[in-house]
Amino acid sequence: MKKLTAKEEEIMNILWAEGPLFIREMLAFYPEPKPHYNTVATLVKLLAEKGFVSYRAFGNTYRYEAKITENEYKGSAIGEIVAQYFDNSYTKVVSQFIEDEKMDLEELKQLIAQIEQEKNDRKS
Repeated sequence: MKKLTAKEEEIMNILWAEGPLFIREMLAFYPEPKPHYNTVATLVKLLAEKGFVSYRAFGNTYRYEAKITENEYKGSAIGEIVAQYFDNSYTKVVSQFIEDEKMDLEELKQLIAQIEQEKNDRKS
């Protein structure tokens, strides 16, 4: 999956939070100073070309929506980082967190317990 630029991610965050929107509606979710309509339109068209956004015609305008979920994108981005920097090993990622003191062993135990509980809940 391709990586989003900061501006593209801004648009995707709006679509993920607000659902299908026309470009004029998207502009309402930007803080001041708002970007120009044509700027957002160009970015949305690029997102459609990259496969992140789909659209549906309504007369002479289009309503855009996210084709992938936020979780799908984040999972893909994390997967790329793990592949590039940690030899595709999530164990190495967790070890790095512990070494850097970003996670302690108690948090790791809690995480393992939570994962086991969720697996058990799915089996039931």
